[in-house]
Amino acid sequence: MCLAIERVNVGNPGAPTDRIRQPFQEQGVSKLLSRLMVTLGAVVLACGATSRGHADDISGAGATFPYPIYAKWAEAYKQQTGIGLNYQSIGSGGGIKQIEAGTVTFGASDKPLEAADLKQNGLVQWPMIIGGVVPVVNIPGIKPGDLILDGPTIAAIYLGDISRWNDPAIQKLNPKLSLPKLDIAPVYRSDGSGTNFLFTNYLSKVSPGFSQKIGANTSVQWPVGIGAKGNEGVANQTAQTGGAIGYVEFAYVKQTGMTYTRMLNHDGKYVVPEAKAFQAAAANADWAKAEGYYLILTDQPGSDSWPITGASFILMHTDSKDAQTVAALKFFDWAYKSGQKMAEDLDYVPLPDKVTKLVQATWLQSLKVNGKPAWPAR
Repeated sequence: MCLAIERVNVGNPGAPTDRIRQPFQEQGVSKLLSRLMVTLGAVVLACGATSRGHADDISGAGATFPYPIYAKWAEAYKQQTGIGLNYQSIGSGGGIKQIEAGTVTFGASDKPLEAADLKQNGLVQWPMIIGGVVPVVNIPGIKPGDLILDGPTIAAIYLGDISRWNDPAIQKLNPKLSLPKLDIAPVYRSDGSGTNFLFTNYLSKVSPGFSQKIGANTSVQWPVGIGAKGNEGVANQTAQTGGAIGYVEFAYVKQTGMTYTRMLNHDGKYVVPEAKAFQAAAANADWAKAEGYYLILTDQPGSDSWPITGASFILMHTDSKDAQTVAALKFFDWAYKSGQKMAEDLDYVPLPDKVTKLVQATWLQSLKVNGKPAWPAR
């Protein structure tokens, strides 16, 4: 199901506000997009809509995972520089297609492309922000953080092997909870998505059955459940469906007060989704040795590590004809230097300074506009 959304100029306080024609019905999630509009000054663009805005604005498309922070950055940057960001939050798959087609200045994906794919398509990628994918549920009487799940149990739910909330496997993880004899309604991403990739990559690592039957990818064939488009759609569908379980980026959980679960991590410790847990998962990331920055952060060791952690990546052409390439790099540079507090407020994890310096070295070495170096900006 695709949400009907009008287009908006992200980061432009004077632009018309988006209105979703399908209302959120649950009290907690009914405020999802309205809070994003007030707090971030923008709403997600969905369903493949083409961005429109001022000619000097930067155009991008892709992952919904980082959308809340990109919107917040865009609003602040617009106020400081007058330059806006037209970002289509259409999923990683759509972002990759649009940058490959050259219809946007940059693409965004939560699934990193391997070095061979980057070379084949004349692209450069780098990490922009780190966050966590979080299971969310709609179970009567269960409050945020009450329920504990582990990877194999979630995999069994999405395989259809566990179909009720009072199943012995779930009850064993939650001996003090009174779980209802309620059918489970798994909600999944129906679009090609990096959030899908992170979620399925993790479940494939911890469940051989999931790996064999479904596997890890941006788009997979789910044997059971209800499909929804974007992090917003999954949040909406989970909130409207009794007994539902879904998975969304934590900023959406934080914005709406959804009922998140705790998880049993790689080291067998119970962890809560929060910035320090995402940071713990990213602590061992060696970006300098990752060719093309290809690095996946799911199921990382460490007692404090959140198991479904991931980076979101930016994709640009190595030699672009897009005049806004330099403007986009200035925006990303500003976000690295001035956007950390905003990212932390939404429980994203900013990249360490040593990584941003690696990224800027990549810009210097690999990015051109009409054959001329794009960085440092002049």
